[in-house]
Amino acid sequence: MIMEKSKRLYIIGAGFAGQTLAEEIKRKAIFGDVVAFLDDDPEKIGRKIEGIPVLGPIRDVARLLRMNPADEAVIAIPSASREYLTELYCILQKAGFARIRILPALSQIIKGNAHLIQTRSIDPQDLLGRTPVAVNLKQSLAYLRGKRVLVTGAGGSIGSELCRQLLSGGASRLYLFGHGENSIYQIDKELHLLQDEGVGEKASLVPVIGDLKDEDYIDYILGKLKADVIFHAAAYKHVPMMEENPVAAIENNFFGTLNLVGAAQKHRVKRFVFITTDKAVEPVSVYGVSKYLCERLVLDAAVRDASALDGENSSGGHFMVVRFGNVLGSRGSIMPLFQKQIEKGGPVTVTDPDMRRWFMTIPEACSLVLKAGGVGANGNRYLLDMGEPIRIRDMAEQMIRFYGFEPEKDIRIEYIGPRPGERIDEVLWARDETPAPTEHSRILNVERKGRDPLDLEALTQALRPICQFDREKPEQYRDSALLRKILHDALPSLIMPSSAGHVDET
Repeated sequence: MIMEKSKRLYIIGAGFAGQTLAEEIKRKAIFGDVVAFLDDDPEKIGRKIEGIPVLGPIRDVARLLRMNPADEAVIAIPSASREYLTELYCILQKAGFARIRILPALSQIIKGNAHLIQTRSIDPQDLLGRTPVAVNLKQSLAYLRGKRVLVTGAGGSIGSELCRQLLSGGASRLYLFGHGENSIYQIDKELHLLQDEGVGEKASLVPVIGDLKDEDYIDYILGKLKADVIFHAAAYKHVPMMEENPVAAIENNFFGTLNLVGAAQKHRVKRFVFITTDKAVEPVSVYGVSKYLCERLVLDAAVRDASALDGENSSGGHFMVVRFGNVLGSRGSIMPLFQKQIEKGGPVTVTDPDMRRWFMTIPEACSLVLKAGGVGANGNRYLLDMGEPIRIRDMAEQMIRFYGFEPEKDIRIEYIGPRPGERIDEVLWARDETPAPTEHSRILNVERKGRDPLDLEALTQALRPICQFDREKPEQYRDSALLRKILHDALPSLIMPSSAGHVDET
């Protein structure tokens, strides 16, 4: 993000991160001058650090300062709790700062090294939910040093954050794989800019435009790239949209993953980490079904490898699944929607007053995914500890207050009912699954009781002529009603449309 020129900056937090920022701002004088550090530590207050005074306590000093339009605050306390950040934001907002920026959480800062380019304007996701767990990225990513790492969906919310954090892993090459050229172009340029500013290490960045649905291409490109590790984040994810386009959901998510897993085994990828969702648990939506089937694909691949340890068909790789709930601020999530609704004066639309979801910040989720990728065992399904679920209504009210309004008084909340494919409460594990703690904080191992009776091979063959044109069965191509029936027969938890005349997908 471009740092606009400012004359007077106040750094909140006089610790190592704040001092590093101050040094960089001084070195790049075009961004203005650091007037003071604001801090609550009695041992720092009254001192000068590199000629910059440390003022405090923050609440008292901020109230006394006279702000002008050029004044900007940068919160440089990566270890701050959600509660403390909320308190700081309220103090700084009331003090009249024209802009309030924040450094990322500890999970994105390596050994305390903070960079100006990492700062961004504070937004609601920084204040909502629980305090993220601090992950030592340098230690967690040691298994990637010198490796070739491929991220699918690298331009998406999860994929792009994985790439940002992977800069610090010491990988020799980072392949940015995606279908959309604009999103891959943007993350490629952003990562180069971060590297130029000293963030992470100098991995070679290689953008790769391709389509997971193209089996021949996926086989070809994995043979060329020789990736050691794959983080598979690419998927169609919007639940109501996939209810309208069920064939596309299965074609892209399921058959795309089938192609990727097959090529990964053929070309002996050493670690394959599949990112999945709570919506795959006893799925009620086509999207959830597609992710459930992908989980099975990956875990079945692990079983095949384990049973062929001495044979030519073994890749010797570790295939694993990492499941978690919603993430705050992803594209297509409720936070950007709420923001747009608030900006136009409301109403803010909530499906149901009792609807709850588990939420985690994107950086925390990605840090734990990367950690699980290193410590995870072949054939395991992992679950990130999501804490307690949050009511969507409460989130809407907090966001309205963040933007300076009062719920119901200034901005109305309107309840519109669940959309197709949605349920009031999500579950993180099925009735025949049991989560067990691991030695790693907030990473659980989900153990399944008994064997899944689903015949995945037969289901794949039944779905194929619907998603891929077959001259012998042309009438089945894009038949969404048939697709839903096949999926419902295999997974009865899938909710069928109430309308009798379902239109075939085009």
